[in-house]
Amino acid sequence: MTPPPAARGFLTLHGWGEASILPLAGDASFRRYFRIVAPGRSAVLMDAPPPHEDPRPFVDIARWLHQRGFAAPAIHALDLVAGLVLIEDFGDDRMREAIDADPARAVPLYESAVDILIGLHQQPQGPLAPYDRAVLQREADLLTEWYCPAVGIDPDQAGYAQAWDQVFDLALADVPVTVLRDYHAENLMLKQGGGLGLLDFQDALAGHPAYDLVSLLQDARRDVEPEIELAMLARYKAATGAGDAFDAAYHVLGAQRNAKIIGIFTRLWQRDGKLRYPTLCPRVWRYLEQDLAHPALGPVAAWFEARLPPDRRGDPIVIAGR
Repeated sequence: MTPPPAARGFLTLHGWGEASILPLAGDASFRRYFRIVAPGRSAVLMDAPPPHEDPRPFVDIARWLHQRGFAAPAIHALDLVAGLVLIEDFGDDRMREAIDADPARAVPLYESAVDILIGLHQQPQGPLAPYDRAVLQREADLLTEWYCPAVGIDPDQAGYAQAWDQVFDLALADVPVTVLRDYHAENLMLKQGGGLGLLDFQDALAGHPAYDLVSLLQDARRDVEPEIELAMLARYKAATGAGDAFDAAYHVLGAQRNAKIIGIFTRLWQRDGKLRYPTLCPRVWRYLEQDLAHPALGPVAAWFEARLPPDRRGDPIVIAGR
């Protein structure tokens, strides 16, 4: 977590020359974050190094959200060539840790997170690429590309794609909305003065409104109690008038997202040497099996039953070592 060489000059140019640069966080990508602290003020420096990262999507959607009253970080300064973005500092209080410290806060915080989605989905979609069938399939294929070989499974890729093809119509919105795509408790910040701040939305697309709800309520990084998942799903449906078709889309997108995440977490282990992520896979498998039980997922559930037996589902490092 050494600051990039261009950081000091960038900060000086934009009036932060006296500030300290403190390591803050990294994530599953090449992005890194630093807290910039000066007397009486602070900000966050995003290091999104080219050519691995392009900060423009983050900047564009942050400005789009901010203009519509959603709590995305304000953009203080940017250097696209160096991949540096100075953004508003929401502090250190994440929704995840707030709930872990006081479980009684879970329901009101999840209600607030759902209400943000309700408001977001009342807006026309942002200027985003479509979350279409091709993207959905490409993401689902990460499971057969990375996880299956890791646990000794030779998948029937053609059959896998055919199974998903039979259900993806249910996951394509008649009226697409802005889908932030990584909307969960570790990307929602408790702002001073109240409300939740949004982070990690640079991969936003225009797609089905159920996707971010799945991301929130089938959280790969923490257990969401089944009663909270059901209550928040009911809250969203009551506010929007969504019906049975929404339920089907929720589970199809849940299965798709969870298959994708299992593949990504396996890739983070095998390609990038990040050993934490495979340990999260058993939780994601539980969500995936829950989604596969929905009648809309019949063809996909049949593929999993035939090709990926229960003893091959879990932490890929543990299974590979058996």
